[in-house]
Amino acid sequence: MPDTRPDIAENRVNYRTIQVDPLTPTIGAEIAGVDLSQPLSELQFDEIHTALMRHLVIFFRDQQITIEQHKAFGRRFGELDIHPTSRMAGHPEIIEIKADENSKYIAGEVWHSDVTASPTPPMGSILYMHKTPDNGGGDTLFVNMYRAYDTLAEPVCKMIDGMTAIHDGDRVWRGRQKKTVAGELPRSEHPVVRVHPETGRRALFVNRNFTEQIVGVSRLESDAILDMLYRHSERDDFKCRFKWRPNSIAFWDNRCTMHLAMWDYYPQKRYGHRVTIAGTKP
Repeated sequence: MPDTRPDIAENRVNYRTIQVDPLTPTIGAEIAGVDLSQPLSELQFDEIHTALMRHLVIFFRDQQITIEQHKAFGRRFGELDIHPTSRMAGHPEIIEIKADENSKYIAGEVWHSDVTASPTPPMGSILYMHKTPDNGGGDTLFVNMYRAYDTLAEPVCKMIDGMTAIHDGDRVWRGRQKKTVAGELPRSEHPVVRVHPETGRRALFVNRNFTEQIVGVSRLESDAILDMLYRHSERDDFKCRFKWRPNSIAFWDNRCTMHLAMWDYYPQKRYGHRVTIAGTKP
């Protein structure tokens, strides 16, 4: 389906309390002029929310925040979600992001949206990175899943609209975590194309990590369709790439993006904390 929407850069907003600098015309922006250790005014909150809706992932530099301030910032956007397998002692809302010389794998090194195996996948995630590799590396890439859907050929859109797929936590956590605190690992059925509850736009909602199979077709047909959608979604012109520095923050809309963490810095260290904002059923 031809994409006739204007690029973000062609349709700017006049912000009063923050500075917004797009990373690419398609996705991503750096936000300056706000201290996230302090409570946000209503106008600051509204403008940060607007920037997130427009750019899908937003980045903040040189932020010094505590765990409680991190959680408070997340709660401005909704109830905090509790990850099914990973939580920090004393702070169950916090996911620890940690890689060092003892790591056998890292979370997120395959293209994915967060925890889509949940019946109600997260609205978004806020990652605060306080230790980055000494010699560079460890970038995170993001992709615009609106754009991925909008640029599919019309016959493909007609084929996949109305399809659903199984998302299974066992694909990701098999051998790492047998159960959640509450019981078995999550497994859910979601639309292949979801409608964003705030913008009304359509986005692809499948990913290599969690999506197991499209419902109602054979495994052969499902694998072929999913492989085509993955390869299409991962095009370079749908992406942005964020180079972390200590005390940087990334905030992404999980309903219309995928992301991938580069593990190109072993055995160096990379540490951070993440909060996840609860979402709704797609």
